[in-house]
Amino acid sequence: MKHRAVVMYVEIGCFFLCVSGWILLCSTMPTEYWSYSESFTVVVTTSNFYSNLWKDCISDSTGISDCKGFPSMLGLDGHVHLCRAFMIIAMILGFFGNILALIGMKCTKIGGSEIINARVTFAAGMTYMSSGLSALFALTWYGYKIVVNFFNPSYKPQKFEFGAALFVGWGGCTLLIIGGLIYSILAGKEGFQSSSNYDEGSPYFPYHLPLSDISASEKQPYVMSSTYSKKSKGSHRNSYSRDAYV
Repeated sequence: MKHRAVVMYVEIGCFFLCVSGWILLCSTMPTEYWSYSESFTVVVTTSNFYSNLWKDCISDSTGISDCKGFPSMLGLDGHVHLCRAFMIIAMILGFFGNILALIGMKCTKIGGSEIINARVTFAAGMTYMSSGLSALFALTWYGYKIVVNFFNPSYKPQKFEFGAALFVGWGGCTLLIIGGLIYSILAGKEGFQSSSNYDEGSPYFPYHLPLSDISASEKQPYVMSSTYSKKSKGSHRNSYSRDAYV
């Protein structure tokens, strides 16, 4: 199998890998189980508290649940605002990474030449990696605050634990980072090492004559010189003949 076909199949696999990770990240935003806690009030009844970046919810063993959005945006903790911002940035970057990957992949033939496609694919890989790292920071920071509050003895409110959304988000970040890294390595070798054949510091591409033009240009001086030498010899003989001075 040719090298181009291998790279094409690897790019397709990385694309599905990154799209799957991006979908997992997007699915964590409406998920309510970013953090949860259980409270045993009565022997028969159990209350479950869970929350995400947008609201708090409560449910009991009878199946009744109720959710309430945060009443004040300015009254929220700083880490909630930070996690919101980085998760939104991660989703936007992942969306643009999908577009760049579709344009730059070898199987789509949209971007143009091979070098341009490779550079667009490299940009897609870096965008995917940035998306994964942004979401990884948000999810890890949110989990860090849960751990700190859980082990803090002076923290009096309800203590929470990791929810399912955090694990789903960490899996999506891993897929995005791995796929973006493979994209960047493959496309970087093809898109930027090919430019080393040109002269450094020159904004113009070197021009090389075709072989046919080179052979014609090499033969032409010898033909012209031989004809010129014959004519010059004849002219010298005529100009310096004996009758010229009579």
